[in-house]
Amino acid sequence: MKMNMLDSIYKKEVSQLEAISQEIKTVSHPRKVSFNYHTALKKLFKNSIIIILFVLLWEVAPRIGLVDRAFFPPFSEVATSWWEMVISLELFNHFKASITRSVFGFSLALIFAIPLGLIIGWYSFARDLLNPILELFRNTAALAILPVFILLLGIGETSKIAIVLYACTWPILLNTIAAVKNVDPLLIKSARSMNISSFKLFYKVILPASIPTMFTGIRMAGTGAILVLIAAEMIGAREGLGYFITYSQYNFLIPEMYAGIITISILGLIINYSLLGVERRLSRWKQDPTA
Repeated sequence: MKMNMLDSIYKKEVSQLEAISQEIKTVSHPRKVSFNYHTALKKLFKNSIIIILFVLLWEVAPRIGLVDRAFFPPFSEVATSWWEMVISLELFNHFKASITRSVFGFSLALIFAIPLGLIIGWYSFARDLLNPILELFRNTAALAILPVFILLLGIGETSKIAIVLYACTWPILLNTIAAVKNVDPLLIKSARSMNISSFKLFYKVILPASIPTMFTGIRMAGTGAILVLIAAEMIGAREGLGYFITYSQYNFLIPEMYAGIITISILGLIINYSLLGVERRLSRWKQDPTA
């Protein structure tokens, strides 16, 4: 009876070791995923139909008097204004100012928050030491301390980059900590039973298993960078999409104002789908090849 139990336990451990070994190998040699054009077109249509209906409603509602055309012009007028500003490079200059600030602050947050999150998530001593201060600042809204950044750093570029850095740090940091803490203990145990080094354990097991949760925070930070920056630009700036929207509103340039809002939406989509593409590339080993 004991021999049967031992044999069963041994077989279970062997199968677990084989599974973790195969999972580690697939990180270095991801499987190819087939692409179905018909499915992709069907998915594109399904994802776009609501947006198409929204644009049609936007175009029709002001023309038939459902809303005041002076304050909510048809989409075609907004699109015309948007294209004219694109050709004249007026919109591009504001777009460039905003994207530069966002990318700079977001990149600094990545450099700072990911290593710190990995350390806090992996070492319990660091987690216990830093958790009180993390809990204090994670619940402090970025815009609430914007006046502090302006007082300390001035109204120029530094304060805007700093507020983006602050806003992006928390979702990246907290999701990185959660990602490391929630790695399947069986993966760690099985990898250690193979006598791999601590560095290889971290590089081959902990980091790949953490990527999906980490990128959830990174994508949240990418969106938050735009939102916080636009609000900061509305308060004090001479260029940028936030400044442009406020300027258009004060001067009753309503189509231009909506064109600026659409540009912000486009910018947010570009950032989100770019990060999603990076995430898929880094975590191809987890994707279902039959999908």
